[in-house]
Amino acid sequence: MTSSRIAEFYKIDLEERRARLMEAAQLAPEDLTPFTTGGLAPEAADHMIENVVGLYSLPLGIALNFQVNGRDVLVPMAIEEPSVVAGASFMAKLARAGGGFQATTTEPHMIGQLQVLDLANVHVAQLSLLEHKEELLAEADSVDPVLKKLGGGARNLEVRVISESPIGPFLVVHLIYDVRDAMGANAVNTACERLAHHIEIITGGRVHLRILSNLADHRLAQARCTIPVSELAFGDFSGEKVRDGIIEAWAFAAADPYRAATHNKGIMNGVDAVVVATGNDWRAIEAGAHAYAARSGRYTSLSTWGKDADGNLVGTLEMPMAVGIVGGATKVHPAAQAAVRLMGVKTASELAEIIVSAGLAQNMAALRALATEGIQRGHMSLHARQVAIAAGATGELIEKVAAQMVTEKVVRIDRAEELVKEYTGKQVNK
Repeated sequence: MTSSRIAEFYKIDLEERRARLMEAAQLAPEDLTPFTTGGLAPEAADHMIENVVGLYSLPLGIALNFQVNGRDVLVPMAIEEPSVVAGASFMAKLARAGGGFQATTTEPHMIGQLQVLDLANVHVAQLSLLEHKEELLAEADSVDPVLKKLGGGARNLEVRVISESPIGPFLVVHLIYDVRDAMGANAVNTACERLAHHIEIITGGRVHLRILSNLADHRLAQARCTIPVSELAFGDFSGEKVRDGIIEAWAFAAADPYRAATHNKGIMNGVDAVVVATGNDWRAIEAGAHAYAARSGRYTSLSTWGKDADGNLVGTLEMPMAVGIVGGATKVHPAAQAAVRLMGVKTASELAEIIVSAGLAQNMAALRALATEGIQRGHMSLHARQVAIAAGATGELIEKVAAQMVTEKVVRIDRAEELVKEYTGKQVNK
């Protein structure tokens, strides 16, 4: 069984971390090789996108302490921003005391849209399509026999009237399509293409756009955690004070779209990092998340925070989660494959449940920092290392320069450059 509890992981060197990771996840050395090489050869990249000239790397960290639906999970995160991996790991540790994260997903139903124009009467056309619903679904099902055999395929057909638009009224047909363990864009787009001509015959109109929607509100992931109030206490802050501070900070995001944008960005710090690590489409996830946050007509928080009858902190997060473990970059990129193996996921739903849990953990980390010491203390301590490197520090000098800037509370490139000169000068004089 995988253990996500690896004591003092951040204190050991890279080679030892990989050794401990193999032991914790019961993996062979070759399973982690893509993490040390970047996983992708330039020749392979040349076949993935156009005009390839090379590769671009991001740090890959492991968020520890995660327990999702009773199972320990080591969570890979590809991200450049300091404090995200540490913050999510620490919040996952607190969540363990309350049973970890409980996560669920709805069925993997994606939405394909067909825009129908040049209609004599949109309402008559709408009724005609609904009368032919079953034959249209059967036609969509014939597109991918393999997916159908795996239990996927067309599930429903919805027809919406857009009454007011710059070009006048038109119809939008929604094909609800079960994509199983795929992200599903290619399957849905192909099915929409297949239906276009048939819809034109039925309606007498012209089908224009045929493409999936990234507002995947039929494919949701939910996560929940309960943090015993005693676990929240630290330093001069009581557990009750931290709990109430987190709830008050969330209330700000729930009420104000300017705060909600930053609040949800913190959630996406955790979500996107895992999505990128597994080779999934983080732009689609971002688009769906923010559209879902505005579904009421007002942009608001994706998460909720409150307390239960015993005074414990309770957090929930619900958002669209269109991720897959088959097809696309997930199957092409060796590092993405390694990330999926590390988590031990067998279905796209399992992956979605881990990702939404990571988002909730990172949200709590940001709210806890904001509600207590302020966001800058922990963040700037980690950011100071990047500033030190940018100023030319290497080896042990990185930590020395970073520590001095944190002590002075001056984390700037000009100060880092001064310290590098000062310390290297002393070394030369010796």
